[in-house]
Formats: sequence, C-alpha cells, structure tokens
Amino acid sequence: MTSQVSSPAEQADATVVGEQRKPSPDKEVRRLDRVIIRFAGDSGDGMQLTGDRFTSETASFGNDLSTLPNFPAEIRAPAGTLPGVSSFQLHFADHDILTPGDAPNVLVAMNPAALKANIADVPRGAEIIVNTDEFTKRAMAKVGYETSPIEDGSLDGYSVHPVPLTTLTVEALKEYELSRKDAGRSKNMFALGLLSWMYHRPTESTEQFLRQKFAKKPDIAEANIAAYRAGWNFGETTEDFAVSYEVAPASTAFPTGTYRNISGNLALSYGLVAAGQQADLPLYLGSYPITPASDILHELSKHKNFGVRTFQAEDEIAGIGAALGAAFGGSLAVTTTSGPGVALKSETIGLAVSLELPLLIIDIQRGGPSTGLPTKTEQADLLQAMYGRNGEAPVPIVAPKTPADCFDAAIEAARIALTYRTPVFLLSDGYLANGSEPWRIPEVDELPDLRTQFAHVPNHTDKSGTEVFWPYKRDPETLARPWAIPGTPGLEHRIGGIEKQDGTGNISYDPANHDFMVRTRQAKVDGVEVPDLEVDDPATTSPPNSGTGDPEGARLLVLGWGSTYGPITAAVRRLRGAGEKVAQAHLRHLNPFPRNLGEVLARYEKVVVPEMNLGQLTTLLRAKYLVDAQSYNQVNGMPFKAEQLATALKEAIDG
Repeated sequence: MTSQVSSPAEQADATVVGEQRKPSPDKEVRRLDRVIIRFAGDSGDGMQLTGDRFTSETASFGNDLSTLPNFPAEIRAPAGTLPGVSSFQLHFADHDILTPGDAPNVLVAMNPAALKANIADVPRGAEIIVNTDEFTKRAMAKVGYETSPIEDGSLDGYSVHPVPLTTLTVEALKEYELSRKDAGRSKNMFALGLLSWMYHRPTESTEQFLRQKFAKKPDIAEANIAAYRAGWNFGETTEDFAVSYEVAPASTAFPTGTYRNISGNLALSYGLVAAGQQADLPLYLGSYPITPASDILHELSKHKNFGVRTFQAEDEIAGIGAALGAAFGGSLAVTTTSGPGVALKSETIGLAVSLELPLLIIDIQRGGPSTGLPTKTEQADLLQAMYGRNGEAPVPIVAPKTPADCFDAAIEAARIALTYRTPVFLLSDGYLANGSEPWRIPEVDELPDLRTQFAHVPNHTDKSGTEVFWPYKRDPETLARPWAIPGTPGLEHRIGGIEKQDGTGNISYDPANHDFMVRTRQAKVDGVEVPDLEVDDPATTSPPNSGTGDPEGARLLVLGWGSTYGPITAAVRRLRGAGEKVAQAHLRHLNPFPRNLGEVLARYEKVVVPEMNLGQLTTLLRAKYLVDAQSYNQVNGMPFKAEQLATALKEAIDG
C-alpha cells in the first residue's frame, strides 16, 4: 500500500471515491491523537491478516504507525488454549511515533484464551470487545475460568462490549451456501469491519484485497466482503457503540514523498535487491528456512527479473557454502538465518574471513539458547557475531534500528562487504522483522554506487619477469584483496581453509606469516570507514565534565543498538517532556565501533545501555573503553516498553 504525502490543504480537498464508507453524522465523533489496538484470538482466527489489513488501511490514510505481531511458537496448538493465542498490536497516530505502544486502548478478544492471555496488558478504562459466542463452559474451563469474566464482575473498570461475532457473521452470510463452520471463519472480517467503522478507516482497498486474495473462489471473496460490511454496519447501527473516533493523518511527521507500509524483513529484502542493482552484480541467496528469517527467502524468490537467484538448501551449512561459492564466482552473496543457524554456519564464516570474499550473513535474532523461542525477539547474538568462530576471525557488524531502516542497513552491509572484501553480519531481530511502519520509497539516484572492479590482468611481476596474479596483494587503503572471477585467463589462484601466504596465496604454515595475516585481517576490519556516532543532547553545547559546559546539562547518556531505538527514544521523549535532561545515542556499527565512541562515552557521568540480552554490548564497552557503563536488560521475548525504560532511566538520573 503506497500513499503520497501532501499538504493538509490538499488532503482536505481530497474526495472519496469508489465504495468508501462514512460513519453517520448522527453519532458522536471524538478526535484522538493516537490509538493502540490489539487483535487477539486463536492462531487460526486470522488475527495477523486482520491486523495487517487494518495496518494497510491506516498507512494509506496517512497516519504514522508501528506494529507488533505476536505469533505462537507451535504450528497448530490446540484450539482455545493459551499457547495457541496469536495477537497483532497496532499503534497509529497523527504525529511521529516510535513503538507499537505499551498498552492497548482497545482489545479485541475472539475467545476466552485471548482474553486471559492479554488482559494483564490492558489498562483500566480501556475498551474490550469480546466474542461472546466463544465463552462456553468448555472453552472457559480450558484456560481456568470457573465463571464467565463477562458476567462475574472481573472486568469491572473496563468498557466491555459483548458482541456475538460468530452468530452475527453467520447471520450475515446466510444467503451464501456455506456451512456454519465455514461462515464462522469470516468473523475476523466482521471484527475488522467494526473496528474500521470505529476509527474511520478506509474500506475500499480491503474489499479489493479480498477479491484479489480469493480470486479463484469468488463466492468466498464475496462472503468475506459481506462479513466485513456487516461489521461496519453493526458499528453504525448498534447502540452499544455510541461513539466513533478520528485520528487525523500525520502529514507533518514525514518529508514529502511516496510512502508504503513495510515490515523489517520486506525492507531488508528490498535493500538486498537494491544493493545488487547498485553493485551491478547478480544477487545470490543460499539459505535454509528458519523462523523468523524465512520471509526473506520467500520474498527474494519473487525477484528473478532483478538478477536474483535463491537456493533453498538442505541445511544451514549447505546454504552458506553455496553462498560463499557464489561470492567466489562474482555474485553479491547472502545467507539468511537466525541464532541457531549462525552456530552451524560458523566454520564457513571463518572460511569466508580467510578467503576474504564479500558475503552478507543476515541474522534475524530470536530467543535462545538452542531452539529457544522461534517466534519471539531477542538481541542475544551480538557476542556470537563478534567472537563465535574458531581462531581470530573478525567480521564487521551492522544493526538496523527500525523496520524501515532494514533497507538502508542492507545497503550499508553490502557496501562494507564489497569495499573491504569481507563477510559482514547484519543483526536484525524478530521485533523488527515482523513489525512494520511507513517507509518513504527512495529515488534511485539517492542510493550509493556500489560497483566494484574485478581483477582482469596479472598484478605482480615475479623474479623471472613473468606477469603473475597474487590473490592477496592488497589495496593499500582498504587492505582488500583483488576479486578474481574463476576462469579469467592468467588469474588462477588457490582457495581453501588452510592459511594463505601473504601475496601469493600459497598454503603457508610459517608462524610469522600466520601472525601477519591474522593482524592484517583484523586491521582491515578495524579500518572500515563508518560515520561518527551522533549524539542527541539538546541540553549542552560542550561536554558536562569538561569544565566549560553547562553545569546543568545532561549527565546521563542512553546508548542503544538495533531494535531498542524506538522504545529508548520514546522513553527519552517522556523524560524530556517532564523536564529531565537526557542524552541519547544509537549504534548502527558494532564492529568496528565509530571512532568517536570513546570520546562520547567519556563526556557523561552515567551511561545506561538497554539491551534485550544480559548485557552483551555493555560488556564490550566496559572492556574496550574502561567506562562504567550500566546494563538495563530483559530477555522475556518481548520488546521494551517506553514507560518501563523511562522509569529505569529516571532512577538512574536520581542516583
């Protein structure tokens, strides 16, 4: 879904086309600046589809948004049980937002399990829409409800809307030749229609989407559309919903351009395609399916027209082996995985370090160790990416900070790999991979030129005067070795995992040569050109401890990396709004660190590092810079909440 951001005046002049519906002027309309909605139900209830459609309509309307899908780990847990609950949270606003929100203003609970699994997150006064048809004695007993929470007073303090979603859906579809069970499956579309009415969401494109999705089954398409319209009409006619809400477009939050809603994995896929085009190289993905990285394989397989070739290998080791072979053959090579797959790929990553070939290792982190939490998020692979190989095998590391930023991070990782002839880690995570936000589609001329030169002729004259090719004769600035395509006449050279002799590439067991090659590879990574770290510190014009700065300036620096950007920034905004002085910085490059990082850390009395691990970046900072960086961490499979971070940071400020 794309939309063109225009001025408020242009938006006011826009006309409604097609079958777009408007709420009746007879009902009260309240204006809100933001809303957080959570859809929850069984994994077979279509909550992800419902949330995705509501998100697409919200994006086309022009709101800023952030989403948090939450999947069960089981492929198909028993219906109506807590392990089978699937949810989708959407935060949308008329201003710039950064997180999917701490707590939902509206919870749509399709069954007792969905209510019980999510009620602890819902603040008093919030609206709860419950599908009363599913609150049978048997269904409630499955999750430990002895009495109905709708009737026993346990939901007092909430604004509860009991709606027989299944019955109403079946009644709306009685003219279609569907069984009650099949008709009831459209209850998610009824719920979507009701929420679309409540928040004045566009409707036309959802109906178009349903017709396209079920193009081969037009009766099913029309049944879903009928359920969707019935939900909208129910909101319009029932007295239980006396109020609807408006959240204006966030036109002032975005630069002018064409926008679309995008998830992290989709943005990463597009970034890889763009990198291949900008490098004028074929893009090769060697991969093995693993949650939450598989979407990248699925997406890239659709883009053969851009010179993309995807290979679904029989295992993780074969996937990266094929990718490394493609790099040797002159492709921009990629392998995608999650933490368990990185462990299996580690020897081949070390081989790529030794061969000094460009290779992108995309790690969509999830909870561990071992199989761990396949559908939950974590940031616990940093030390594995930094050190998880035998021998000294340094690899640059890049981490995106938002779903949309995954596009730019992919291009940056490709730049480093191609320029310095090295494998590069890109550390995303499940939160970024599945979350979504608006993304401005860049113009092609805004993208960097990633073209690189292959070796075509011999580059060394031996003692006999013969022109020969030395595969480890390096560029004096980048220390990158030449990239020679197999089959180029006169450029034959050896590959393999045994240590190479400097220059010639011959096998070498010489101690001094090994020491030199190890240090050279480390120097190459240390020399990767990365931008200086930018610090958001509006309170000071010079360092607080320098003796010349504002004595009332920020004494606390909050330093993050990866997906903690949104919650950290939201927390810092809250603190600043309350009058606190807090500085913030966020790392994209984790190896090498920005050259000014040590100087930045030394400016502040306190440094707090929020991480979704047990303090891995904190460990690196304390070891390298000898600073008393303090870790604030969690490993519960969920992203930080802004209020949680704001409270912790306030405690750090107060000492």
